[in-house]
Amino acid sequence: MKSKQPAHWKKESKAIKATQIAFDISTEAQKQLKLKAIHNDLSPSDQMRQILGLPSKKPVRPRLTISLSSDDYQILADHYGLDPEDKLAIKERAATDIISSVMDSRVMEKN
Repeated sequence: MKSKQPAHWKKESKAIKATQIAFDISTEAQKQLKLKAIHNDLSPSDQMRQILGLPSKKPVRPRLTISLSSDDYQILADHYGLDPEDKLAIKERAATDIISSVMDSRVMEKN
């Protein structure tokens, strides 16, 4: 009997069965792992996979995430003078501020 699921769903089903595990390691070891990952243009989890000899893929669209509560959106909306329901505009302004902040500090480190 042939499965009615599209082929790409089978891969996703396999990924769902993966188990996330956490390692309790020292703060210094975590810092060194993260620095090594940055140096290798990898995420910390992909760096760990590389260390363990497991396969990993470079992200197609690397991104950083942050969780924002409704209170956080209200604070940012007030800060930017925006409607708290305009989450896209808030996200865009926040991204601009974050990028400016890290790039400005990078310039200052070079001087």
